[in-house]
Amino acid sequence: MTEKRRKIATIFGGSGFIGTQLTQDLARRGYSVRVAVRRPDLAGHVRMFGFPGQIQPIQANLRYPESVAAAVRGSDVVINLVGILFEKGKQRFRAVQTQGAKAVAEAARNAGVPTLIHMSAIGADPQSPSAYQRAKALGEDEVFKAFPKAVVIRPSLVFGSEDGFFNLFGFVARMSPIMPLIGRNTKFQPVYVADVAQAIALAAEGAVKTGKVYELGGPEIVTMEQVIERVLEQTRRKRLVLPLPEFVVKPVASVLSILPKPLLTPDQVVQLGIDNIVSPEAIKQKRTFEAFGIAPTTIDAILPTYMWRFRKHGEFDRHINPLVNG
Repeated sequence: MTEKRRKIATIFGGSGFIGTQLTQDLARRGYSVRVAVRRPDLAGHVRMFGFPGQIQPIQANLRYPESVAAAVRGSDVVINLVGILFEKGKQRFRAVQTQGAKAVAEAARNAGVPTLIHMSAIGADPQSPSAYQRAKALGEDEVFKAFPKAVVIRPSLVFGSEDGFFNLFGFVARMSPIMPLIGRNTKFQPVYVADVAQAIALAAEGAVKTGKVYELGGPEIVTMEQVIERVLEQTRRKRLVLPLPEFVVKPVASVLSILPKPLLTPDQVVQLGIDNIVSPEAIKQKRTFEAFGIAPTTIDAILPTYMWRFRKHGEFDRHINPLVNG
């Protein structure tokens, strides 16, 4: 008797924050996973999430259609998680998040792949003042043009132990006596990375209707000011919180943007002034976690599991270790 062929899932950007979680999820579901990245030699860590040979990093660059076509060949599911937070060199928002999205969708269509899942972001809007959000919206358009039955996932701010948001503010709280506050009343709906990965995996298995955009937000809406308060609470730090208007922050962000990995860019300052929550339309049409049957995880259930690293004594902080209280 011949062994049943395992389904093949190709994940572009599968070695990143969300991709690593999704790779584990799909491996547990029995998929053979191709992790398509520009530098496979830097993605070896994903192999440990499956049995030998189940997960394979492969080379692919969204700016080179031939490599994309090779990566999707023979796949049952193609998932595009690739995105950039800032522009450097040839890595431009339009090149990666619009033209790159188009390249993946066209390659999946041409290869006869049954299922395509594309990750965008809440706030994607062709009229947005943010170049990042405009490129995301145009990328969605290109995906649906090439692959009308694609599933597009728009998460809000994604958090987890390796995130670049709460960890960044935790670092600032540890290093600086002042906590800058940008976009004081901007609303966010932080969503746990494992919940996002589970939703994508369920979409890969046909759990939701295709040809639609799903918006994923956590159970709590918080302002940026509340985010900072939560960070200070979890890090056991007392800091001066200093609200900063956009006209003050943008010049500083312009200077920081020349760094190889900038802490803040002018476009990110613009984004911090735009609410990032699930739309009323998505809620009304049940294009949310409800469609996946997922009850999203709260911030307070996860944040304490990794923000302790920014406390004065780390894991030995007297507030969390009764052995130190004596």
